[in-house]
Amino acid sequence: MVAMTDRTDQGFDHLPPAAAGLGAAFSRPKWIAAGCVVALTALGWAALAWTTAETNDVFRAICRPAIGALTAPSVALTALMWAAMVLAMMLPSAAPMILTYAEIADTAARKKETIVSPLTLAGGYTVVWLGFAVPATVAQLALSRAALLDSGIATSRDLFAGAIFIGAGLYQFSALKHACLRQCQNPFPFFFTNWATTTRGVFRLGVKQGLYCLGCCWAMMLVMFAVGMMNIVWMAGLGIVMTAEKMGTGKRFTQAVGVALILAGAAFVLNGFAAHWPGHGI
Repeated sequence: MVAMTDRTDQGFDHLPPAAAGLGAAFSRPKWIAAGCVVALTALGWAALAWTTAETNDVFRAICRPAIGALTAPSVALTALMWAAMVLAMMLPSAAPMILTYAEIADTAARKKETIVSPLTLAGGYTVVWLGFAVPATVAQLALSRAALLDSGIATSRDLFAGAIFIGAGLYQFSALKHACLRQCQNPFPFFFTNWATTTRGVFRLGVKQGLYCLGCCWAMMLVMFAVGMMNIVWMAGLGIVMTAEKMGTGKRFTQAVGVALILAGAAFVLNGFAAHWPGHGI
């Protein structure tokens, strides 16, 4: 496996300026990953400070969904928040792929061979992640109308949240999860077996790689339904976990995350049932 490096000394002198700039920007994937984590964490703590100032309840701010009326503006905001979240998650995992392609394309350009800009590859990758925001927004609307995200209905909310957490935890142990994760961490074999030299072909490469990375973490992203889509504290935490996974932390880390998710889901389920036990609600 090729690990994500701190930087590369590869120049991109033979690529067009825009493509060369993109390659240079992604030549430090760990810096990009760290920047995303820092930004999400800062936003999370800022949101936590603002929420607790309004509610004076730290537990509720961290662990309960923040769902408002689904008017047209709020639906648009929900879609934008989903888009922002998946793009933030995308950058660390996109770095090694785009850098690898830029290096190969620069080598081909030195040999006077036809190349397609890395921007085309990045475009295909981005389309997948932005596309995920559409069904996620629709699901948010449907679940809210079904009252499964209603903080006033404790039992249904907790059982639903528990199911999401447990499902995401079990997915961490699946063969599909690990197969997609390997593709995200190591793009070299992917390019060697799927190389293309047309704009349409390279765009498809970006889409395929985007689907691999989406397949890696879609289940964990759905956890946002359980904890509140606009809860930036949880967004930051999940961002840290997904970034760590894609930087080659190993199978044990992925499985440890799965165990933690399953335990959290079990706690939600127990809390939902405990609501029916007088004097025993958590």
